[in-house]
Amino acid sequence: MREARGERVVGRKIGFTNHRMWAEYGVRAPIWGYVYDTTLGDLDGGGAFDPGGLAEPRIEPEIVFGLARAPRSGMDERALMDCLGWVAPGFELVQSLYPGWRFRAADTVAAFALHGRLLVGERTALTLESAASWHARLADFAVTLLRDGAVADRGVAENVLGGGPVSALRHLVEVLAQDSGSPPLAAGEVVSTGTLTRALPIGPGERWAAAFQGLPLPGIALST
Repeated sequence: MREARGERVVGRKIGFTNHRMWAEYGVRAPIWGYVYDTTLGDLDGGGAFDPGGLAEPRIEPEIVFGLARAPRSGMDERALMDCLGWVAPGFELVQSLYPGWRFRAADTVAAFALHGRLLVGERTALTLESAASWHARLADFAVTLLRDGAVADRGVAENVLGGGPVSALRHLVEVLAQDSGSPPLAAGEVVSTGTLTRALPIGPGERWAAAFQGLPLPGIALST
């Protein structure tokens, strides 16, 4: 229905990769959903974003990948690194159509995996030569999430399925390989790998920022 009204799929988002949040939301495994050209945007110098069109929005700092080559089932994480064209920090704005964020796991899939917007920061190009060093960095870094200059939460790479964002990508590749009704990942797609911290409520008049430690990526910010 979304495609019929002119929206175009440009990637995937992986949700509930932060296993520390599973008990809070009553889930036991990640989910995934589509990212559309209408829900993907750029973070340009911490510009303004109006979350008013989203239902009970929450903000999540994530690592976003751009695929230069299509990954295949059976690839290990090092091989998957060679499929990446770029890596970037990003904020996903998730939303719940279910009041108070009370739902069952199946409900979240029905609601587009809770996806609202994906806002991507500066993209850092990867090469086959640099992929090995990036693999190690993506498995061992930290992030600080700030609201109005105060620390709102902290996270580390291992929060994402115990191994970092590449572990989330590998999980998605294997899930899709077992799903005959969904297309595999293709070159050119954007993949958001899941929140590194808790998903926190976001409202008007706030300034959010994320700073990364141990990862050569610039910080990101937005104002609401």
